[in-house]
Amino acid sequence: MHDYILYSLITVLLSALFSMGGAGAGVALIPIFNFLGLGFTVAKAVGLFAGASTTITSSVMNIKRKVVDYRFVFPIAITMVVFAPLGAYSSGFIDEQIVKFFYMIMLFYSATMMMFGKKKALFNAESKYTLFIVGGIVGFLAGLLGVGGGNILIPLLALLGYEPKKVAVAVSFVVPFSALGSFFTYASYVPLDWIMLLVVAISAIVGGYIGNYTMHFKLKQSHIKKIMAGLLYLLALKLLWYFVI
Repeated sequence: MHDYILYSLITVLLSALFSMGGAGAGVALIPIFNFLGLGFTVAKAVGLFAGASTTITSSVMNIKRKVVDYRFVFPIAITMVVFAPLGAYSSGFIDEQIVKFFYMIMLFYSATMMMFGKKKALFNAESKYTLFIVGGIVGFLAGLLGVGGGNILIPLLALLGYEPKKVAVAVSFVVPFSALGSFFTYASYVPLDWIMLLVVAISAIVGGYIGNYTMHFKLKQSHIKKIMAGLLYLLALKLLWYFVI
């Protein structure tokens, strides 16, 4: 019971913070849960379930509001939904230390994009084949690392020259489905505490609502993102220290 309360409080706090910054908290929850004693693969499954629980609503709302550009979304969605479970399945055959190392790299990448990411595009990609390739690569990495993939996909598509508003809608649409695909793949070969999953999912939803409500006080998102980036840097350095010693 004590563990459930601890995980619940951490999830509420981080979900509130990350929702204010317009991102999912799973990327931070996974290493923290692992540091607290959960197996790394179990922590990935829990983080994916929490992330899917909080993002599925925005996906449904975007469909109802008819703001989804399906021509843009489908190449990304199809390949991510296919390759995310493949990445999650592959995780069971790759040494956990290697996966943790790539997770550390992803944390540094995500933190740097939040802290210093430039809006100026480096390329001007227009081909649908580019979207298929990006979706496949990001989907596989997301499944392997146990994240929804939005933190990798958004800055990557921005660098490729795609419109930020269109990218945000596309990512909010596809991430819940790729996250659920990865989660069920992990659930097929990893024993899970379903009570903990439920506790963390509810806590993530509550934290998301708190974060969205707090945004009404006109907090600057740029400041929130710097706090988020600082936290991700600390988690990445913690993992780096683990490899060094």
